Amino acid sequence: MRRVWVVVGVGFGVCLSFVALLVVGTYSAAAGLASSAGGGAVQLAKGAVPALYQPLVEKWGNLCPGLNPAMLAAQLYSESGWKPNAVSPVNAQGIAQFMPATWETHGIDGNGDGKRDIWDPADAIPSAASYDCELAKYVKDVPGDTSSNMLAAYNAGAYAVIKYQGVPPYPETQGYVKTIRSLEKSFARPVGRVQPSQQAAGAIYFAQQKLGTPYLWGGEGTPEQGGRFDCSGLTQAAYQSVGITLPRVANDQYNAGPHLARNELLPGDLVFFSTDLGNSRAIHHVGLYVGGGYMINAPYTGAVIRFDKIDAPDYFGATRVTKDGAAALPTVKPGA
Repeated sequence: MRRVWVVVGVGFGVCLSFVALLVVGTYSAAAGLASSAGGGAVQLAKGAVPALYQPLVEKWGNLCPGLNPAMLAAQLYSESGWKPNAVSPVNAQGIAQFMPATWETHGIDGNGDGKRDIWDPADAIPSAASYDCELAKYVKDVPGDTSSNMLAAYNAGAYAVIKYQGVPPYPETQGYVKTIRSLEKSFARPVGRVQPSQQAAGAIYFAQQKLGTPYLWGGEGTPEQGGRFDCSGLTQAAYQSVGITLPRVANDQYNAGPHLARNELLPGDLVFFSTDLGNSRAIHHVGLYVGGGYMINAPYTGAVIRFDKIDAPDYFGATRVTKDGAAALPTVKPGA
């Protein structure tokens, strides 16, 4: 994505001072912020769910008290990455990854066309919500969090949740519940302020050391690549330097934490740009916000890693990366 130089004729020492001032100033202003999530219905973050499926997720995600649209979105994304024709190695099928035998019992005709089609998201998404809510009824009398018990029942079966009176002590089940609850935060529109990232300063420090490095499409900073990066390779490496593993692709990095409005941005947030402002799957560029309306980014072939303003018609949104949010993302192969 073509951008304009904003530090022409300035030495790297001044550049680093510029970043330091932005970081210190912005974090000083944000020092008193605290997470203050309130009540109310859960709404989806802007563009987090592809526009084609958003009405279905919003409608069916409110089917029962234990479920919400962001949680349903997290399940679908984790299962298939929104691919309606996905097939797993064990033959789980469709956007909701139903096994054929489970579909026969729990699939519903969500769009009312007279047939139940495992490959049709208009049936599969309602069926996923219906199945969740059916499980929630089985475990409704179990102590603890209703939603977590429902998710545990989805993974381990309702009997195990009832037997252990909560999420059973199975590593796989506990991991599944943690994954979905973490991803849920990435798909939900935040209520109140989001806590500042504890790792942001380290990620910025890494990125600022790369200023002036030539761009390389597909670059991950390896010695064989001459230490060069593309946009998502740079942000991945910046957060890897502070112990957080992000996916390789920008549109998957968008789901690595909660999303912020422009007036809530802090240094270290990832800022995204998309060809479709209603769909995070169309994101084509990412940068690391440093404050004051600027980001460090690897813009395009022929340019170098540099500061650019985030003001652009294709500005999509921002993510505050969290370790749990990043760890919850499905493993995605690079190249998209």
